Amino acid sequence: MNHEEMLTLIKTRRSCRSYRPDAVPEDVLDKVLEAGTYAPTGGGRQSPVIIAVRDSKLRSALSAMNAEIMGGDSDPYYGAPVVVLVLAEGNTFVEDGTCVLENLMLAAHAMGLATVWVHREREMFDNEKGKALLREWGLPETLRGVGAVALGYAAQEPVEAAPRKQNYIVKL
Repeated sequence: MNHEEMLTLIKTRRSCRSYRPDAVPEDVLDKVLEAGTYAPTGGGRQSPVIIAVRDSKLRSALSAMNAEIMGGDSDPYYGAPVVVLVLAEGNTFVEDGTCVLENLMLAAHAMGLATVWVHREREMFDNEKGKALLREWGLPETLRGVGAVALGYAAQEPVEAAPRKQNYIVKL
């Protein structure tokens, strides 16, 4: 991929809020997840943990936990067949996890998949239900939720990007 193709990839990625139920092939998912591991992290510590959830029962439980925080019952992951949680620890956990999430979304777009960043994972994993899941998964309770990516094939064509706002960039 040349620099123009990379810039086009960045400019054409859109958030998707409607997914087909089709499974994401294992090899495609693996490539997307691996891209997340190459995100920059504070001091090179690689503090994030990426959790790819494909199990429908666990996915439904996570959806309910997230929706409860929002005070609703709709699926915050929009029916995507894969939910990728990003958790991290340390002083730069937000920044580290954010870079991982962006890498995941761009890699997914490059592989023909759709994504949307979903919030409230911090609240989900800062409470006892979330800590219990971390224990069940054999992960340290010190991990904090940064966000999640709903991942799958789009059920509809993405809309075009909104025009960029005036004064988005300031050169001094």
